[in-house]
Amino acid sequence: MHNSIFQKQWWLEAVAPGHWHEVTVTKGGKIIASLPYVWQTRRGFSYLIMPPLTQTLGPWLRPSTAKYANVLAEQKNLLTALIQGLPPFDYFEQNFHYSISNWLPFYWQGYQQTTKYTYILEDIKDEQKVWNGMSPNIKTDIKKAAERFNLQVRTDLGIEDFWKVNELSFKRQGKSFPYSYEVVRRLDEACQRHNARKIFFAVDPLERIHAAIYLVWDKQAAYYLMGGSDPALRSSGANSFLIWETIRFAATVTPCFDFEGSMMEPVERFFRAFGALQKPYFRVFKINSPVLKIARDIKSWWQFVKGRQYT
Repeated sequence: MHNSIFQKQWWLEAVAPGHWHEVTVTKGGKIIASLPYVWQTRRGFSYLIMPPLTQTLGPWLRPSTAKYANVLAEQKNLLTALIQGLPPFDYFEQNFHYSISNWLPFYWQGYQQTTKYTYILEDIKDEQKVWNGMSPNIKTDIKKAAERFNLQVRTDLGIEDFWKVNELSFKRQGKSFPYSYEVVRRLDEACQRHNARKIFFAVDPLERIHAAIYLVWDKQAAYYLMGGSDPALRSSGANSFLIWETIRFAATVTPCFDFEGSMMEPVERFFRAFGALQKPYFRVFKINSPVLKIARDIKSWWQFVKGRQYT
């Protein structure tokens, strides 16, 4: 009953303990549609939003073998029921899984959407096919990391070591953390209990960590959840090397690799170079509060003013 690991109850309890719920539609005593959500109250406003470290939520619908027209009719009914089952809110925002291609029932209920992208390797069981699909510069980096820098993969280090490397990347970009160590620690414990994670480190002969990747998976796919690298050691090709080794491991536990995408041009270019397929997904949102609507309009206007070029 899930499109991805991010909709599982244990995941939601780890990233938003006590602050998540789920709308369900049942038939014959079985759940045929669900919509998990995370609620939060800030300054008197109620929000249904994405929790940290969670790529997608959105609805799950039971697969159907009916005729296409009937499938669309069923989707309309189920999605409308899920929407109507949500609690009152001032602001709603969720990223839907890319398998959800029909958001019209949300549109008809006054929601809006913008399109975002992730990158997917759909058949990672065929290692040679994956290798052949990668760009030459990625292959060069992988070989350089292994042969010139003698990097090795380690998976015996813990979440504390990963956090330090992850922190280096955010500091290099001058960004603040979008999640706390407490959330990461809690999620790590949950993933370990469910045998759904492995942390990969690229380490040189001097035991310096060049890069690290936090991988999670379910039966559908493996997900590049978090990553980081040491800015002082970026020339080693460790990122490409480690992603390749992570993909090779992922092929032993699941059929697909999800890079989780990025709207940042350099990151998109890097992920695309692995031969991954571009997959659009929807960011669906709605503002019910007049006050928040005004605040959004003011923010948009101010961004426009700051972006103008005067001569």
